Amino acid sequence: MNSINITSAQYETEIVSGSNCSIKATIDGQEMSVPLDPANRHYAAIVSATATDGSFWGDTVPEPMATEAATWLFNKQLADYNTATARLAQYIVSVGRAEVVESQATGEQVWDEDTMEMVDVMHDVITVTAIDPVEATVTRTVYSDDDPMAEPTEETIENPLITTDVAERTAAQATVDATPQAVKDDA
Repeated sequence: MNSINITSAQYETEIVSGSNCSIKATIDGQEMSVPLDPANRHYAAIVSATATDGSFWGDTVPEPMATEAATWLFNKQLADYNTATARLAQYIVSVGRAEVVESQATGEQVWDEDTMEMVDVMHDVITVTAIDPVEATVTRTVYSDDDPMAEPTEETIENPLITTDVAERTAAQATVDATPQAVKDDA
């Protein structure tokens, strides 16, 4: 995504009604009038930039922009938190996942002579399939950059699937840890 540099912004008002009608902003060095339309990319950039900095407004961020930026930030943090918790809920590739079997009713009933009543016929169903852990290491062939005639060698490295899994989990946990409690409470 391209970064948009906003250096100034202020609401423009209609002369007759006195209500905000657009934002006069300097974006990427160009002064422009930005409509108050969330579908407008410059307006969306102003909202998101206001949520994270907002200094381009001057001393204080005016209403209703302060409220809109706070709502945008809350929704972004909520979406990021939900994505991160979903990632953490996935199985760890170096550990694998155990099979889960549940007993579920088939919809058929039979007479139980012990209890003297109709009971559901149950059937075991695999609800979560097992996944074996990946190998901890892999061997790869290494070729010399200096001597093209040299015999290739082999080296053992951590399985890239594990490396990626650990990095994604670390990033997801950092997102969860940085999420404000008010956002977590709303998740």
